[in-house]
Amino acid sequence: MEPIYHLRELIPDPEALLALEPEELAGLLLQAFKMSGHKQFSRHNIMLSLTHGTPPPYQPPYASQIPTVIAEAWAWLERECLLITKPTDPHWQVLSRRAQRIATPAAFDVYRGASSFPRSLLHPRIEKEAWPSFSRGRFDTAIFEAFREVEIAVRDAAGFKQHDHGVPMVRRAFHKDTGPLTDRSVDDGEREATSALFAGAIGSYKNPNSHRHVGREDVAEAGELLVLASHLLRVIEQRDRRWPDNRLAALASAKDGK
Repeated sequence: MEPIYHLRELIPDPEALLALEPEELAGLLLQAFKMSGHKQFSRHNIMLSLTHGTPPPYQPPYASQIPTVIAEAWAWLERECLLITKPTDPHWQVLSRRAQRIATPAAFDVYRGASSFPRSLLHPRIEKEAWPSFSRGRFDTAIFEAFREVEIAVRDAAGFKQHDHGVPMVRRAFHKDTGPLTDRSVDDGEREATSALFAGAIGSYKNPNSHRHVGREDVAEAGELLVLASHLLRVIEQRDRRWPDNRLAALASAKDGK
């Protein structure tokens, strides 16, 4: 059976189909490709089946409108490298390795969420360490990797020893009086707030993922946490540029017992 008939099974209401965005319809089209059992696909043949199928999959007036939205979804699949030209025959297209790994509608939702995520918001360290896990839907791992980078950056910028870690280390690094990464140009309240921000981030997002499966499944939430980790890394870098003066002041304060 042609994939278009399986698409009709998945979404029989033509008005609902026409209301879908290309990336939403693309997931259903990918399902239809797999349901058909075919190994190769022809856009020409599928478009022809929309108007000349027996029986026609969709009746007028929808029959003349649906080819456009199918073409948009098809183009999205091509752009995402989910549908590729068959290497041995340019007249046909096949599912890519990536498309074959997307086994369920839920897996497609994860892929779509990751593909639409603005990676430019991520700090380079977060992109390098956490993006591979995030793009595969391994959100607990990605969040742990992101906030581990924050923890490492705090330790390195503060000049602490390698065995220092966790919330106590972060609290020391941003202590309002003696912390080498505290911002002495702002008042005590802001210094305390920054210390709480970093300690809360490590305690809430890095530590739990170190000890158990948290079970985060929301791609938007995971993406937001990667952005938060990126922001924290940029704060550390800003402090690190002033690190020699800050550290000297912190050491002096500690020596004086302040």
